[in-house]
Amino acid sequence: MNTQPAFNFTFPINPMPNEAINLIPFPRQGMSVETVRQELLNLQRSDWRHSEGRLPLHGYFASKAVSDIANEAASMFANTNALAPNAFPSCKKMEQDVVSMALHLLNGNSKSSGSITSGGTESIILSVKAARDKTRASRALRRPNIVVPSSAHPAFDKAAQLLDVAISRVPVDVDWRCHVSAMEQAIDGDTFFIAASAPSLPYGLIDPVSELSEIALKHGIWLHVDACIGGLLAPFVRQTGYPVSDFDFMVRGVRSISTDLHKFGYAAKGASLILYRDKEDHQFQYSHFRNWPKGEYITPTLAGTRSGGPIASAWAVMHFLGEDGYREITKRLMILRDRYLAGFDEMPELTVLGRPELTVLTVISDKVSVFSIADEMRRRNWYMSLVAEPAGIQQTVNLVHESIVDTYLKDLKAAIAFARAQEPDQDFHLQHASRVVTY
Repeated sequence: MNTQPAFNFTFPINPMPNEAINLIPFPRQGMSVETVRQELLNLQRSDWRHSEGRLPLHGYFASKAVSDIANEAASMFANTNALAPNAFPSCKKMEQDVVSMALHLLNGNSKSSGSITSGGTESIILSVKAARDKTRASRALRRPNIVVPSSAHPAFDKAAQLLDVAISRVPVDVDWRCHVSAMEQAIDGDTFFIAASAPSLPYGLIDPVSELSEIALKHGIWLHVDACIGGLLAPFVRQTGYPVSDFDFMVRGVRSISTDLHKFGYAAKGASLILYRDKEDHQFQYSHFRNWPKGEYITPTLAGTRSGGPIASAWAVMHFLGEDGYREITKRLMILRDRYLAGFDEMPELTVLGRPELTVLTVISDKVSVFSIADEMRRRNWYMSLVAEPAGIQQTVNLVHESIVDTYLKDLKAAIAFARAQEPDQDFHLQHASRVVTY
């Protein structure tokens, strides 16, 4: 069981920019296999175990059978290299299959295309690159810039830094979704890209993609949908009878979609997809280099070498489950989500933010400090995912939480009572908001 210090909400980056590295010498003699295994187990003991259900994010579970096939496939192809499709045609075939299946699910067509990447951040960076380069091919950009909602993932800012484009973050609307008219007002003659989330991680809400589509078409700019969380979940949620806002290639103005295979696709990390409505847009994602002795060097993604392991893992899980399997998992998942919502409703101190359509839930409170609640939950051995603005507790529900939901809700109720009894200082939120993790 893990115990964590109070208010240790800083995202764990190692080393920090100003932190010295404690150098250790390269081992003179190798360890035995058994010693290496034992050392790895010792290291692992400091990690939170997703299987215990006490992590609200960072891990996605469908069943032991799914995890086993995902890990076995990843191990089988760990030493293949998708950079060299002639040497490893298996990787090319599996990538094409996975992209095709995802496009079918997200209403692509025979002209659509895409790639498997290392994660949602890489997928987002590639979408911005493709949009920038495609736009530059048709018109000059003096001050290229992109416009995103304030709830969009920081990967868009990373993309802007790396690609030397400006970024505007627009405050969300009163319903905590993208403020459509404000987004349009932020667009200028050098804006080439806008984005929406399906859903956003802080709030778990799907932005009004159809309305943003009209703006994108009106101004002739690229619309990307970051569906890293929801892309492989929302279609099955809809199939089970729950309403889900339109967000995929069914919406005419959507040019690209990012969606993570290692989230609700249940593949091994790290595997994501960047998908394009039109394969001609996809070509602008590629990097070409010819001026070196070995000849032409082409990479479809940011990475050079790409292990076939995550690709094979995604392929294996998608074929193992099929649509019926994903749908059955999603039925259970939505029943579980509703148990969380019913539990939150029984706690008058809490309010669920917005109207979540999927399984990312955020609760806020105007009666008690959520930071004090989180502190007490930490003492009860729960890892807490917090939101800074507004101060909230975030939970990404997956099936690993089925066996522990009642315990979580019981402890949450007790933590609220404890926090109320402490009568925290009025400035408590302000004192600790800057230390809150938003991922």
